[in-house]
Amino acid sequence: MPTPPPADPREPAPADPSLAGIEAVSGAVLAMSRHLEVGEVLRRITASARTLLDAEYAALGVPDDHGGFAQFVVDGVSEEQWRAIGPLPRQHGVLAALLAEAVPSRMADVRRDPRFEGWPAAHPELSDFLGVPITDGDETIGAIFLANKRDSAGFTDHDEELVRILAAHAAIALTNARLYERSRELTLAGERARIAHELHDAVSQKLFSLRLTAQAAAALLDRDPARARRELAEVSRLAAEAADELRAVVVELRPAALEEDGLVATLASQVEVLNRAHSARVTFTACCVRALPPAQEEALLRVAQEALHNALRHARAESVAVELRGTCPRGALLRVADDGCGFDPHTVRRAGRHLGLVSMRDRAARTGATLTVESAPGKGTTVEMEVPGG
Repeated sequence: MPTPPPADPREPAPADPSLAGIEAVSGAVLAMSRHLEVGEVLRRITASARTLLDAEYAALGVPDDHGGFAQFVVDGVSEEQWRAIGPLPRQHGVLAALLAEAVPSRMADVRRDPRFEGWPAAHPELSDFLGVPITDGDETIGAIFLANKRDSAGFTDHDEELVRILAAHAAIALTNARLYERSRELTLAGERARIAHELHDAVSQKLFSLRLTAQAAAALLDRDPARARRELAEVSRLAAEAADELRAVVVELRPAALEEDGLVATLASQVEVLNRAHSARVTFTACCVRALPPAQEEALLRVAQEALHNALRHARAESVAVELRGTCPRGALLRVADDGCGFDPHTVRRAGRHLGLVSMRDRAARTGATLTVESAPGKGTTVEMEVPGG
């Protein structure tokens, strides 16, 4: 038997199909991991699965608790087709079996399966079919469906294994995206609660006083013009205060420019603005402060803002001193001390003007920091927050 000629080293070696599959899965995983919104993650998973298996159609369904799908994403179907198909599918037939049994299902022709129950008139014709559940522990959180492989051989064992790997990573990506969105919802809910409290505590009261004063001025215009002018001057003052309150609420919604300026420069700038805007003397000193993780820097800034807010708005302080210094090995200590009216920390309630203390403690706890508040009626207040070194 003749010996085959040696391979020409100038010619590339034939591609390893298993390696190509691994690279394709890796690319799909990277594509889906770049996104945190649930909707975008679902779209990336679906598109990646269709590309990975060279299928004509792909879909991903997330079941609800009522026999339908909370979300159903398709790839390979135009928007016009999708609108013509109608409502989201129910969990019946092959889809229901796949979700209930939580095992992959591969068919040469889905229409011949005894569980097949048809589809709407505008639905594309499907033949060869591969379905793989997405599971998180014992819970089925979704399923990937593929149909009409472009070559005539249909889906293979290798295809099924690739989609199983993709589904495992999809479970992680989908779970992370859900956690991210839940965290964002809680953050937004907390911010809405803060704004509602600020508006009720300050702005709405100012506006109520403004309305009463304006009514009094109107009543005095004819019989006591001098007093009416004084009341109108009070209207102007209250309106200016209400505008300042609204501005303060809006400003606190903007994310601090920590990435561009750093914590020290951002705090220094805010203290300078407050010192100019208020009759109280507001000072800032910093010493040996190193860069901190973003979450810690934001928590320190927000706690400083809340402490300054309380000192200037509620405590009627004449002086407020803000100090930030580095601690060993790489932590930081924030101190905000005022000479205001003070309060009894043991009688702090979850409502009223002390609600900010709850927020400060929550921010400290989330970053592993410690928060102490020392105060007494007539003795001023000192707030300290120390973040650990990394």
